[in-house]
Amino acid sequence: MGSEAQAPATLKPPSADASLPIRLGIASYTFRKFDSAHLIDFMHELKTPFLNLKDMHLPMTPLDQVATQAAAYRAAGFQLTAAGNITFTKDTDEDVRPAFEYVKAAGIPIIVCAPTHEILPRLEKFVKEYNVKLAIHNHGTEDKNFPSPFDVLAAVKNMDPRIGLCMDLGHSLRAGADVVAAVRAAGPRLYDLHIKDLADVSSRESQVAVGEGVMPVRGIFEELIKIKYAGNVDLEYEIKENDPMPGVVESFAYMRGVLAGMGYK
Repeated sequence: MGSEAQAPATLKPPSADASLPIRLGIASYTFRKFDSAHLIDFMHELKTPFLNLKDMHLPMTPLDQVATQAAAYRAAGFQLTAAGNITFTKDTDEDVRPAFEYVKAAGIPIIVCAPTHEILPRLEKFVKEYNVKLAIHNHGTEDKNFPSPFDVLAAVKNMDPRIGLCMDLGHSLRAGADVVAAVRAAGPRLYDLHIKDLADVSSRESQVAVGEGVMPVRGIFEELIKIKYAGNVDLEYEIKENDPMPGVVESFAYMRGVLAGMGYK
């Protein structure tokens, strides 16, 4: 099967997390080596309906096919929570508008993005026009614009409240951020969260399954619950790209186990 999402119209996968205060989802970049049919199968196996789509699983062009492909994911039982990461490098309407037309066609409420500082005023204009939330993704020490979640928060604090943060926990650790404090500081500006784990906070290459590294998962979950976080915790598992499911299953089991240990069944 090719990249176009296909699924029975009445299929509704069960959610293992329906009663939990944390919505555990998937950033589809985790399955970047697989087509949409496999992505759907993986999501059913994980028993989560929350899907943050990368463009290899929902192409931005041709635009007239986006709505149909998004509908196929919904028919498979999924909630399309965000799209991205989308990179914005040119400060022109012609470069920015296609991303907003894309999420409008898909019916997706959040753009996860990597902009420059200079383009933020233009993005704010489009956020107001399209009534779409913009979640700026921090990318760690390699990111010249937003290495830390605190860099994002400083840049957007006086902007439209629909412009906020997609906090990447692994990249945040590498940038030296206190991730629990960052969740607290972000508060209502936290629109999405990408979780991964590291064995070594200074090494991007040290990624492991969630629970095998140093990520303070329980502390993060406790703070998310305190701030009444309404978004998703999306697993972005970037290693073992040709066989990610064992690590993904392990990560979900650990996160669900943490929540069980906190008294949430």
